[in-house]
Order: sequence, then structure tokens, then C-alpha cells
Amino acid sequence: MTRAAKSVYYFGYYLLGLGFLITFFPNFMLQTFFLLPTQEVYIRVVGILVFNIGLYYVAGAPSNYEPFLRISILTRCLVLVSFIAFVLLGFAQPALIPLGIADFLGAMWTWWELRKK
Repeated sequence: MTRAAKSVYYFGYYLLGLGFLITFFPNFMLQTFFLLPTQEVYIRVVGILVFNIGLYYVAGAPSNYEPFLRISILTRCLVLVSFIAFVLLGFAQPALIPLGIADFLGAMWTWWELRKK
């Protein structure tokens, strides 16, 4: 597995953990980011989606398929842009931004490794 693929692979495990926490401990995760707790199912749906994306990353990265690695850079950068927009529009507290930064840093790691290739 290339170093770029490893960056996506390891990021996949981060998503698996995050998805698990959001699915099974949603209000803990919401309160960690200064969001109101909820009994609505939507947050658990988000957790399952995050977990499933993590599965794609873990399963797809070992193939070293460069288009997959490249699109992961774009999508992870979009997470940060979206979270900043949510804060600026008043939909979320600034504490949400660190999650987006984690995605962005993972994307930059992949981008850097692909550039070195």
C-alpha cells in the first residue's frame, strides 16, 4: 500500500470510531461540540453514514486506486468548508470546526503523499 493509500486507510479507522460514537453515544458527541442533545434519529443516521464511509476508506485504500484517493481529498476538504459555513450561518457552534479540521488535515496528508509520488 502506498503512503497516500495508508493515509486514507488510517483515516478510515478514525471515521469508524467516530461513526460508532455518533451512533451509540449521540448526545455525548453532540454535547462535546456544544450542540443540543436530541432524541431524534437523524444523529444516529449520520453516525451510520460516517461509519459506512469509514468502511469504504478501509476497504478501498489498499487498492491504491488513485482516483479514489484523489476524490477523498476533495470530499474531506468539503467537510471543513461546510462546517465553517454552518457556523457562519448560525446553524452550529464554532466547536464543530475541529471535526472539519481533522478531515482537512487528513486530506492534506493524502495530497502531500500523492504529490511526492
